[in-house]
Amino acid sequence: MAMLEGKVVAVTGAGRGIGREIALLCAREGAAVVINDFGGSADGEGLDAGPAQETANDIKAAGGRAIANTASVADPAGAASIIEDAVKSFGQIDAIVNNAGILRDRIWHKMSHEDWSAVIDVHLNGAFNVSKAATPYFRDQGSGSFIHFTSTSGLIGNFGQANYSAAKLGIVGLSQSIALDMARAGVRSNCIAPFAWSRLVATIPATTPEEEARIERLKTMSADKIAPLVAFLASDAAKEVSNQIFGVRKNEIFLFSKPRPIRSMQKSEGWTPTSIAEELLPAFRPSFADPAERSGDVFSYDPI
Repeated sequence: MAMLEGKVVAVTGAGRGIGREIALLCAREGAAVVINDFGGSADGEGLDAGPAQETANDIKAAGGRAIANTASVADPAGAASIIEDAVKSFGQIDAIVNNAGILRDRIWHKMSHEDWSAVIDVHLNGAFNVSKAATPYFRDQGSGSFIHFTSTSGLIGNFGQANYSAAKLGIVGLSQSIALDMARAGVRSNCIAPFAWSRLVATIPATTPEEEARIERLKTMSADKIAPLVAFLASDAAKEVSNQIFGVRKNEIFLFSKPRPIRSMQKSEGWTPTSIAEELLPAFRPSFADPAERSGDVFSYDPI
């Protein structure tokens, strides 16, 4: 039997790229799918119902069940309509995939409040809005799966992405809180950091040979590689998996650690600025994270 037979899954940003591949696989695994996509450009401008409808049409042409929804996840009423459409069309909602996103990359000193707010609204507020709308249904049925998309730009760091990095690390905090608060209701929440070539990634400038090499590596990682982990997390086979952070990089799947203390130093009489400089700093310095480290430094080898 298909892993998602009888399930209803809502996927945001499902008109193109990673979201589309997730929706297609969930449908092949038996789920009825709500295809949400605002249809905007990579930076969030414009509106086009075509991508969402095309994905829904492709699923139906293959014998699956799907409907299109073009609401903006940044709008609470729009986010609620995604869940309402699922229940109205298919009778229930079993999993949501918070994948929708935009990029407005700027070096920090040139980032405007508008660039900051737009990215936070779609990624972080959007994940909150859709999750909040699904929560009453999940609680009533005593089951449900939240699957949120984070990024190594937030988990590790990247240049020119303060807005995106903050939103994506915020999503980890959101997912963790949902997992803790909803565990008693049988509801789980997890994060995935995807490595895949997409139209958003294509907007990242490559100004050095090293950046160009990184982009070329990304081009080898297709969006369809992300979908199997999503389908698994949406299924009953993952009923004991919650409050985790995964990564997918071509044929590799990672489990990320969470921040935990790695060094401790105690001084019975208390610390002074001078004793911190003279005693604590030399002790802690060998364990400091590299202040210039980015995702590409951690994952510097070719995708497997």
